[in-house]
Amino acid sequence: MLTIGQLAGYVGVTVKTVRVYHAKGLLPEPERDASGYRRYRAADAVELIKIRTLAEAGVPLARIRELRSGGGVAAALRQIDDELGARIEALQATRSRLRRLASGRLSPLPDEVVSFLGRLPGLGFSERWVALQNDLWLLVFATHPETARRNFLDQAAMVDDPGLLSLVLEYDRLHDVDPDDPRVDALALRLVSATRARYGGELPAYEPGSAIPLLVQGAVNASSPAWRRIDALLRERLG
Repeated sequence: MLTIGQLAGYVGVTVKTVRVYHAKGLLPEPERDASGYRRYRAADAVELIKIRTLAEAGVPLARIRELRSGGGVAAALRQIDDELGARIEALQATRSRLRRLASGRLSPLPDEVVSFLGRLPGLGFSERWVALQNDLWLLVFATHPETARRNFLDQAAMVDDPGLLSLVLEYDRLHDVDPDDPRVDALALRLVSATRARYGGELPAYEPGSAIPLLVQGAVNASSPAWRRIDALLRERLG
């Protein structure tokens, strides 16, 4: 028969820990002797060793109680292992983001988008255009990540097409011109033709009911009267 202090010492835990396990229902409290002291048997030491082993493996106490009270311990431990694996992956992803932030890469955008934006100045795009694209992709990726990726890949492919690239570059350069400038209407017509040739009758779309496309186009139109006119002409001709 062991006292609580002896039990704790043999197993390698503190008396306080044993009492916590009692309070949480992990280790049954033995009956007290005539002097009022708890007396523990070998079976109690074995149970305590099992509980300590699970706790040291990182199993939460609440889960240990479930495991100790039911069957299927091996399956439950495999489930816990899977959960820990998922948490480790999430922590590793967080660590990677923190390292990018520490290195000065403050954009939460995916690496491929950051790389794409870094190419634009070398293709002839203005700093204003690059900054606007960065902000708009931030909005779209934060709200519709799957749709954002599809549309991003589509836009990235456009700059690899010399004909489409020239249209987008001209669009950027018309930012400051008068909306009644003949070049605005001419570019709108060329954009209509290119859009029909590229997509046919089914334009890229977001989830039904999403307000994000209007927010994005509203931000573009608000920055330039010429761009606003081009958007109006495109909507009129493309329906």
